[in-house]
Amino acid sequence: MQIKISARHGQLSEASREKISAKVAKLARYFERLTAIEVTVNLEHAEAPSVEVLVSAEHKHDFVATDRAENMLAAVEGVVHKVEQQIRKYKERIQGHRFASPGELAAEAASSAEATLPPEAEGQ
Repeated sequence: MQIKISARHGQLSEASREKISAKVAKLARYFERLTAIEVTVNLEHAEAPSVEVLVSAEHKHDFVATDRAENMLAAVEGVVHKVEQQIRKYKERIQGHRFASPGELAAEAASSAEATLPPEAEGQ
């Protein structure tokens, strides 16, 4: 997984880059198929920097989040939380849509039909 960190309207120190990299690298725990993470820190407004994260995953799924906060690290934490929620929701949607085989559907329909028969119809 590649992590690219860039800054607009200013420079980031190496220590800041390492902190940001460590925080966004944790996103790989939630989804194994991440291919790239791009972090853009906009320092145009020094009193409230904004951070944008673009996470690319296999099969052309992209997760994007932006946050603005009092300081840069708070904005990074906020944006990582937003992307984490997007990844969790996507993962639940993918794992929750497993289709039953036709045999399982037929067995389920037969068992529900038997359960709905009145008691006197079962003995006949």
